[in-house]
Amino acid sequence: MVDDKEKNMKCLTFFLMLPETVKNRSKKSSKKTNSGGSGGSSSSSSSSSSNSKLPPVCYEIITLKTKKKKKMAADIFPRKKPANSGSTTVQQYHQQNLSNNNLIPAPNWQGLYPTIRERYIYCDEIDLAADTVLATLYAAKKYIVPHLARACVNFLETSLSAKNACVLLSQSCLFEEPDLTQRCWEVIDAQAELALKSEGFCDIDFQTLESILRRETLNAKEIVVFEAALNWAEVECQRQDLALSIENKRKVLGKALYLIRIPTMALDDFANGAAQSGVLTLNETNDIFLWYTAAKKPELQFVSKARKGLVPQRCHRFQSCAYRSNQWRYRGRCDSIQFAVDKRVFIAGFGLYGSSCGSAEYSAKIELKRQGVVLGQNLSKYFSDGSSNTFPVWFEYPVQIEPDTFYTASVILDGNELSYFGQEGMTEVQCGKVTVQFQCSSDSTNGTGVQGGQIPELIFYA
Repeated sequence: MVDDKEKNMKCLTFFLMLPETVKNRSKKSSKKTNSGGSGGSSSSSSSSSSNSKLPPVCYEIITLKTKKKKKMAADIFPRKKPANSGSTTVQQYHQQNLSNNNLIPAPNWQGLYPTIRERYIYCDEIDLAADTVLATLYAAKKYIVPHLARACVNFLETSLSAKNACVLLSQSCLFEEPDLTQRCWEVIDAQAELALKSEGFCDIDFQTLESILRRETLNAKEIVVFEAALNWAEVECQRQDLALSIENKRKVLGKALYLIRIPTMALDDFANGAAQSGVLTLNETNDIFLWYTAAKKPELQFVSKARKGLVPQRCHRFQSCAYRSNQWRYRGRCDSIQFAVDKRVFIAGFGLYGSSCGSAEYSAKIELKRQGVVLGQNLSKYFSDGSSNTFPVWFEYPVQIEPDTFYTASVILDGNELSYFGQEGMTEVQCGKVTVQFQCSSDSTNGTGVQGGQIPELIFYA
């Protein structure tokens, strides 16, 4: 059952989004009721006098479903007498608008007051939810309530993920919130394939679609970008009540189709995917095949330069490495370490040590957990050349890491050869603008800890 606080918040959001004409109509009808029922009796007169002192309609709607009598912020925090004539004038402007006098316009009067109690607006604890936060942000922007708008943006930033990043990108541009826009781009760039495959991607507007397809730093295979664009086009056809045909898909994509860098796909991806999709014309398909194979390449309308993507950063936690005749053995045991960061990053994989006895191949199962919950894992092989270098092992998709929370990085290696291991480990490492802290993990059963062992590197995007 929804509590009173949530009802109040939803009523406020609903009212603030009403057109001004509806609000004015409500106020006028209230006036007519007060004046129309006065038959000269003292009771009617006192009733009319009492009603004329009622709070604004906004307050009446908010308290409609509550039995308790609530006080306005101005009643709880009485206003002090203005210190100068300037603030007195502002107060007079405000009172004239509250009385529907409208002799002196004050369109942005709330911006003149630094605190909520001075704005004559209903106030309570801010209790935001995923299904109402965008509507609340709209209302806060429209009625110039900056503290509420900031709370909404903070809520959206903390709940930001690859699943909703594209939709929030579109909304952040609409609400002119550059900080939120930047946070959205960080997620989309680092987790591009997850973002492009999300349901929310199909809900974005055409302008946002173009900006994403044009993005130079998208960390995704071009075939994934192509497939995502076709998925968007299918949903867009439904929105425009068009038949789901190849022709209509190309029609709704328009010039955005040429922002997909089809010539940069792997030849197999093009031959088995884009070339057989039906979206390309016969001439386009033929020219792209010639682009791959011919010495004299034809001119194409498609962008033929590969995206730059993101450059991964590496956090190395050991100051030296070594090997011994009886270390570092594996036999299916777990090497693990815990870490925390001071800003949001995306872990792409780990750097691992290889054989200390010449070239060798290892099987590695890497895993990333938070409070026992697996966030990402992958099973792969890597070949080491006998040097003390580290060798990268990647997750299928980068894993989003929130600040000020410890995560557990683990690896189970299987290989016949002994390997190098790290020494002189550091509890804190500065990697560019990111500070990483390390601590021992109870999951480690093969000797890895802060001072020494495996998992010498975290590979991440920031």
